[in-house]
Amino acid sequence: MNQYDVTVIGSGPGGYVAAIRCAQLGLKTALIEKYPTLGGTCLNVGCIPSKALLDSSEHYHNAHSTFAEHGIDLENLRVNMPQMMDRKAGVVKANVDGIGYLMKKNKIEVLAGVGSFVDATHLSIAPTGGGEAHTIETKNVIIATGSKPTVLPFIQHDKERIITSTEALNIREVPGRMVVVGGGVIGLELASVYARLGTKVSIVEYTDSIIPTMDLSLGKELKRVLGKIGIQFFMSHKVTGAVRAGDVVTVSATNPKGEEVQFEGDYCLVAVGRSPYTAGLNLEAAGIEMEERGRIKVDAHLQTNVPGIYAIGDVVRGAMLAHKAEEEGVFVAETIAGQKPHINYLLIPGVVYTWPEVAGVGFTEEQLKHDGRAYKVGSFPFKASGRARASGDTDGFVKVLADHTTDEILGVHMIGPRIADLIAEAVTAMEFRASAEDVARMSHSHPTYAEAMKEACLAATGNRAIHM
Repeated sequence: MNQYDVTVIGSGPGGYVAAIRCAQLGLKTALIEKYPTLGGTCLNVGCIPSKALLDSSEHYHNAHSTFAEHGIDLENLRVNMPQMMDRKAGVVKANVDGIGYLMKKNKIEVLAGVGSFVDATHLSIAPTGGGEAHTIETKNVIIATGSKPTVLPFIQHDKERIITSTEALNIREVPGRMVVVGGGVIGLELASVYARLGTKVSIVEYTDSIIPTMDLSLGKELKRVLGKIGIQFFMSHKVTGAVRAGDVVTVSATNPKGEEVQFEGDYCLVAVGRSPYTAGLNLEAAGIEMEERGRIKVDAHLQTNVPGIYAIGDVVRGAMLAHKAEEEGVFVAETIAGQKPHINYLLIPGVVYTWPEVAGVGFTEEQLKHDGRAYKVGSFPFKASGRARASGDTDGFVKVLADHTTDEILGVHMIGPRIADLIAEAVTAMEFRASAEDVARMSHSHPTYAEAMKEACLAATGNRAIHM
């Protein structure tokens, strides 16, 4: 029977990062994966393929809508969906192959099959394609099995016309109409992909704001900007069903007045979030306790109630983000090795990869108001940015929230060009507990989008913004 210091179940960002860090720390490590490719949801049917399609669709949208303004004339512009999807597949394959290389480089043994607990220190691995299962012994286990799209019990998904994000990444035509149920990150990103290509997209959202978990000012601005590319929003609508008849899907909902309304589309994308995936792990055999919403219960060290068994990423509490899972993977690996790592969950940023991009870190304005904390606000619009004007990306703003007395930055919320990268400056500043004055006095190269961060900090320190 093979023996390991650590066995990781699941090869997504949390799992493979945990395995690499364990190996770096000298621990004999195994990684169990039931699918034929490594990388989990993120690399195969999530973060990476969606960003590939977002980039491709943005190129087309710009060629169609803004190239003429730049003095670039095109004729017979069209979308080649099979090629777009093939390119996306190539991007996925390159990333997945890269994870395989990293496993070999770090001498991590990859065990193909479905892993399940026999007891707290033994795992059974059943080959995915069939065959006899075998058992391994391990001192520690890291559960990193991720999540799957949440399905609504009153909607029958046929995975052809009534679909989840997984199927939405493989449509090889430009739909005429699409109904998206859910105005969260996944729904908005995929709605953006198809709206840019010419699809008439309707988003039906239960709450009164899109991306409702982020600072509300971001959702308000993003809704306005996405409306300019033709996306229609139906807020405070409760979806009650979806029925397919041939190639048409009819979605039923109740509007804010309590009236029954219907939406028709060639596709209905249900994007109402994701749920922890622990099926087949046989957690009961190890005595692992669960908590609400199907999550695994863990302590401050991400250890379950069973010593030596840890859980990270989407199967535990907190935001379902790939980079959150990565941080937790490193945290657990170093904990097992006897180190004293830490994670500041407040400083894990959230990002929406629409265009304009959206990101936030730290406290939202709504949270500060709820907590009764005195704060200052500094905001700077991209329409006042020279770099944004040069590129034609003038929608959006950077908003900085700082403590009213100490000037410490408490939260930064951005919507605009290249925000997914720019948010890192805010995270860095807040990790070192910088004040708005500190950032305001840092030199930012000109012209750059990052100057908006400096200007917002200047605004937060007494309306000292220079360029507005």
